[in-house]
Amino acid sequence: CAGCVRHRPCTQMLTAGIDYDGGWAEYVIAREDTLIPIPDSLPFDQAAIIPDAVSTPYAAVVATAGVRAAQSVGVWGVGGVGAHNVRLARLVGAAPIIAVDPLPSARERALAFGADFALDPAAPDFADQVRAATGGRGLDFAFDCAGVPAVRDQAASVLGLGGSLILVGITPRPLTITEGLTFNYLQKQVRGHYGGFPESVSELVQLTAAGRLDLAPSITDHIPLVEAADAVHRLENKIGDPIRLILVP
Repeated sequence: CAGCVRHRPCTQMLTAGIDYDGGWAEYVIAREDTLIPIPDSLPFDQAAIIPDAVSTPYAAVVATAGVRAAQSVGVWGVGGVGAHNVRLARLVGAAPIIAVDPLPSARERALAFGADFALDPAAPDFADQVRAATGGRGLDFAFDCAGVPAVRDQAASVLGLGGSLILVGITPRPLTITEGLTFNYLQKQVRGHYGGFPESVSELVQLTAAGRLDLAPSITDHIPLVEAADAVHRLENKIGDPIRLILVP
C-alpha cells in the first residue's frame, strides 16, 4: 500500500493475535521479510519483548519526536511501555527526564531506569515541580504512555515553547486540550504515534546485542503458555507491578 511504500503506517495492517489467530502460538508461518535473526549474544526472552514493548517507545523517541541530546522529556505512565520510554530517552541523551505516575512503585522503577525526577501527577504543586526541574522552560517533549485523557491535558499544560505532546498510549476516547491561548502562543504541537517502524526492531536487536541496552530487568516473570489467561489478568490489574511477562510453550 502507499503507506508501506513510504515506510509509513500500513493502511491494510493485520496483526497476529488481534486480526487473526496465532499471536501466542508455539509455531507460526511468517514471510521471510518479516523475520530478523537473533544473535547468540541476545537471550531469546529479551528478544521476545523488543517488538512493541520496546520498539513502540523507541520509534516514538527517535522518529516521531526526534529527541536530541539535552532536550527535556516527560513520560506519563511508567508501565511496560513507559518504563522503556524512560530508558530510551536516556539512551539518546535527553535531560532532564521526568517520569510521572500515581504509583510509588512505578516512580521508584522510573528512577532506577534512568529518570532524573519521578513525580506524582496528583501533587498540588505538580506544574511548579516540572518548571523547577526544567529551569523554568517547560518540557520539550511529553510522552503519554497511559492513554488517559486527563494525562494528555496535564502533559500539554507543562510543555514549553515549541513543545510536543506525543500520543503513545492508545484510547478510543476523544482527545481534548483545554488549554487556550498559551497553546497557540507557545506553538505547542500534538503528534500521534502508533507502534514501531520497520527498522525499529532490527536497530534494537543490534543495540541490545551490543550491550547498549540490557532488557533483563524488564522481564518480571516466565509463565507457562497454558497460564496465559492468568498472565493477562496480572498485567491488566498490575498484580506484582509487572513490566513484561514471558509465556513459555
